[in-house]
Amino acid sequence: MKKTYLIILLLSMSLLYAQPEETVRSIYIIDCPTAGSLDRGSYLVGIQAYSNGGLLGNILVGLTDRFMLGVSYGGTNLIGAGPVDWNPLVGVNVRYRLFEEQISFPAISIGFDNQGRGAYIDSLQRYTDKSKGLFAAFSKSFRLLGTFALHGGVNYSFEGAKEDRDLNAFLGFEKSINSEISLFAEYNLALDDNEPISIGNGKGYLNAGLKWAFQGRLFIDFVWKDILKNNAINQNSSREIRISYVEYF
Repeated sequence: MKKTYLIILLLSMSLLYAQPEETVRSIYIIDCPTAGSLDRGSYLVGIQAYSNGGLLGNILVGLTDRFMLGVSYGGTNLIGAGPVDWNPLVGVNVRYRLFEEQISFPAISIGFDNQGRGAYIDSLQRYTDKSKGLFAAFSKSFRLLGTFALHGGVNYSFEGAKEDRDLNAFLGFEKSINSEISLFAEYNLALDDNEPISIGNGKGYLNAGLKWAFQGRLFIDFVWKDILKNNAINQNSSREIRISYVEYF
């Protein structure tokens, strides 16, 4: 019996820890970066719709298999009546993958991203959800009834008051349901968003969603943001939809 239990345990561990044939290469979990990057010669065009009539468009380009560059821009009240409130700056996204994923070692990337999420708040000189700024991210894929990936990292944002600029951390996961649908969630500790001059109330930001992929090119994300209602200003969760398309030059 002991040998039988040992064999079952070893088989279970092999299913979990063996590197899958095709590792997860998502660029973001939701708002938090992964260690993934676009393939060389490919590009991603995306648009996000969020609260207050907001729209954010972005373009990312894989210059090499390790190096990715992108820009983004948008604003609130683009959908609806009244004047549009444009973001103050064009977002810049630069990412370089230091290490490729191995069986016993995660992929690791470093980068810079000054594009926050949600409306820009002039009085606080920041977005509703701060940009990640400088970051380092890791990703590790497993085979567990499909593909399962863990992500995490640290970041330092340059938004907001200097008194509220602290080193932050985040983590998340993705789990495939079938070849087209996957579930994902992330938790941003928001260690840089807990002072009296900030928006967060100390719970951190928990986001989750569902991704629907069409032929590995077109992706539609249905996102539920701030599940813990950490935002002390809105005090509500929000629903967003994001559409992206990947193609090669």
